[in-house]
Amino acid sequence: MIWGGVLAIAAIAGFFYFTTAFDSKAKVSYREYRPAIGDIRQMVSTTATVKPQNRLEIKSPVSGRIDQILVKEGDFVKKGQVLALISSTERAALLDAATQKGQSEIDYWNKVYNQTALISPIDGQVIVSDLNPGQTITTSDAVLVLSDRLIVQADVDETDIGNVQVGQRTEISLDAYPEISVEGVVDHIYYESTLVNNVNIYYVDILPARVPDVFRSGMSANVDIIVKEEDRVLTLPHAAVKMQNGQSFVLKKVAGKDSLKTVPVQVGLQDDSSVEIVSGLSASDVVLVENKSFELPKDNGGSNPFMPQRKRDNQKKGE
Repeated sequence: MIWGGVLAIAAIAGFFYFTTAFDSKAKVSYREYRPAIGDIRQMVSTTATVKPQNRLEIKSPVSGRIDQILVKEGDFVKKGQVLALISSTERAALLDAATQKGQSEIDYWNKVYNQTALISPIDGQVIVSDLNPGQTITTSDAVLVLSDRLIVQADVDETDIGNVQVGQRTEISLDAYPEISVEGVVDHIYYESTLVNNVNIYYVDILPARVPDVFRSGMSANVDIIVKEEDRVLTLPHAAVKMQNGQSFVLKKVAGKDSLKTVPVQVGLQDDSSVEIVSGLSASDVVLVENKSFELPKDNGGSNPFMPQRKRDNQKKGE
């Protein structure tokens, strides 16, 4: 019973101490904001990959040996241009045999047995060229790979795809060259979704307005698809606009010392930092945002019963 009484007294003392110590009083102050005139954009931001719009593998119609490759990776080619020369298996065998008989025999077979030319079927750029003259190939081997143009394929979450439409403007940046920004336009939205990390995404093809020399197939990119935008509108930071019962409002500073008034406003577009104010405020108004800071109360002479106590000076003198 004695120990139970001691513990009860200690618990009551501790409760009153911590209640008093942490009963902080909120000191309310306000930060002032003035509506600003600026541009605001509603965007869908996502990751993307640089890819060929149409990837075309150039294969030889005959098995044999590569005699010459007349272009290199990165070259732009025209439709009808000769890209490579191939000797069929039979021609290569005859030429190899002719080398044993002299140059005249080689010249004869070169004249009567023509090489097979690989012709470009499109205007485009060579994006893959990893074979060399002298290599033997089959009809299933791609000698070169062409691309008519490089595009950016964005991965858009199904929750955002409803905001994306063909023709919308975009801004593209590469992970490897973040200082380069390229404008583009939404060209195609795929109809079938793809499951990526248990999330349904839709591929969106974006055509860059220009293709810088640093663009390479397979590069990672970041894309901002501009859903809506407004220029030179009244904006406020998100923190300045409150919502209650479906109505947006702000605290407006009015005449008089520390006077404020709750004013309903109509909001429009929103981005990561700002909200468009359609009506309810003017550029000359001052909006207040509550800024709370907490202060512990001054020492009222109380003490922590669980902390060691220092003896008072008069007690020390009496000892």
